[in-house]
Amino acid sequence: MSCESDLHTCPKSSHQEAAEALAAAQSRYVANNLFSKKQHELAVELLPGGNTRTLLHTSPFPLCMKHGKGTFVWDEDGHKYTDFVGELSAGLYGHSHPVIRTAILSTFDETGLSLGSTTTYEARYASLLCQRFKLERVRMTNTGTEANLHALAAARHYTGKKKVVVFNGGYHGACFSFGGGKAAPNTADKGDFVVVQNYGDDEAAAEARRVIEETAREGDLAAVLVEGMQGAGGCLPGSKKFLLAAQEAAKNTGAIFILDEVMTSRLAPHGLGQELGLSPDLVTLGKYLGGGFSFGAFGGRKEIMDSVYDPRVKGSLAHSGTFNNNTMTMCAGFAGLNQVFTEEVCVELNRVGDDLRGRLNAVAKGTRLRFTGRGSLIGLHFRENGTFESQERADLRDLFWFEMLEEGFWITRRGFIAMMLDTPKDELDRFVDAVGRFLERHAGIMMV
Repeated sequence: MSCESDLHTCPKSSHQEAAEALAAAQSRYVANNLFSKKQHELAVELLPGGNTRTLLHTSPFPLCMKHGKGTFVWDEDGHKYTDFVGELSAGLYGHSHPVIRTAILSTFDETGLSLGSTTTYEARYASLLCQRFKLERVRMTNTGTEANLHALAAARHYTGKKKVVVFNGGYHGACFSFGGGKAAPNTADKGDFVVVQNYGDDEAAAEARRVIEETAREGDLAAVLVEGMQGAGGCLPGSKKFLLAAQEAAKNTGAIFILDEVMTSRLAPHGLGQELGLSPDLVTLGKYLGGGFSFGAFGGRKEIMDSVYDPRVKGSLAHSGTFNNNTMTMCAGFAGLNQVFTEEVCVELNRVGDDLRGRLNAVAKGTRLRFTGRGSLIGLHFRENGTFESQERADLRDLFWFEMLEEGFWITRRGFIAMMLDTPKDELDRFVDAVGRFLERHAGIMMV
């Protein structure tokens, strides 16, 4: 008998149920955040889309935060959240760490801003960065994007070649994005990138080696650029076999092997690359290493760095930037890495992160939700059949985001979590419980 008869009702599909739940959650969101809505309406009259950072845009309008303290933030409507956005891994120290505060105030009072010269502070911080991340030379920039831009320029200048092999899902800054298996429209020098279609697992290692060798045979391969764990790509770790294969192929073909550690340097005491036994020619850094200020850096082998960027060397490249060595960043960044995020603290934070991810996956077992990542960086994924081979369910991810806001947790809508130092354990426990309640509440659309 047809389920459309008078005696039977067709069960709703998970997509129909999700659409209804999502519409209800969005209605509550609008009703609960009137000040954020008003602020967005004002902002769109001045800023394209109402913001100056595309990632922060969400529909129907983004939350507008008013202030932060410790590991919490408050929005303009007065709601308090545990901050799991963590400024996309740059907010490691929280919003008001006393050591960072002292460094900022002492720099302002005793040193001053923007001295327009070299300072002892940049050399001091350079020494710490080289020691911590096993670099022979380093130069500072303002962002991770700039760090990758200048590292690529170094590779091209040093080799005299132009092509760069990158990987599907890779993100190396605002103008170096490779989701969907191709370079984004705003990618700088878009035609010079060769995108390997698979990333991360042992099977992808053979493809990486093949593409690198084929590109090298064409005679114009300058570099291989890869993340040890893709951040924007969903916190997907590369296997050791995969990364070593990419490194070996690069070095065998004379290409510069660049490891993007803008996000991942916080995942091990000396960076993720050292933890995995990699020996990159160049490394890029950024995010939390600015101590809350804008920061990037790139460095590595001295023969590359000196020949390309030492202004005493004839034919070297210029590398300028008004704020590359600004006193606030040099002092706050140094204080954070030297006094707060010590090697021992790094190990403990990532142990806590691994534990949290394990507990979350235990709660999510048998559902469409999976948590990936390493240490203090976590990605969440909703898939049709609960496996990465099945279709992504953006509707379920959006529903999760709206309802976690109602629980008092601030995460990115795309499902990225960057843990802050000193997040109370009871807040981590509360998050695990909130995820469990969410899955139970929507069991009809979450179970596989």
